[in-house]
Amino acid sequence: MKTAFDPRHKKREKIVEDLFRMSFHAQKVGKDARLIIDNKDIIDVYIKKAAPQFPIDKINKADLAILRLAVYELLIEKKQPPKVIIDEAIELSKEYGGETSPAFINGALGNIIKNAHSASSGHSE
Repeated sequence: MKTAFDPRHKKREKIVEDLFRMSFHAQKVGKDARLIIDNKDIIDVYIKKAAPQFPIDKINKADLAILRLAVYELLIEKKQPPKVIIDEAIELSKEYGGETSPAFINGALGNIIKNAHSASSGHSE
């Protein structure tokens, strides 16, 4: 069972904190957060499609940092199973987000998985 002391959880916390800080002003961040920032334009397209009623600039900055990390892990890095990534994102949203953050994160990531699956179902892998 994962705990708050799990090294992967701690790493994700650091990335979310870096991404959150970067949403206010440019500063030095870790290499993992840099990879996400370098792919931000691609990641944000998925977020916009998954939550069209929430423009990127209106999403809570903590939620946006968590979403960007999760989308990066789900669609670019692909090292963990989707369920693990989504569960971890929900846990992070409980720590860093607001009262409605876990439901919002879960819904947005569910849409991203559904959209990615339907987009890839027409292609052979």
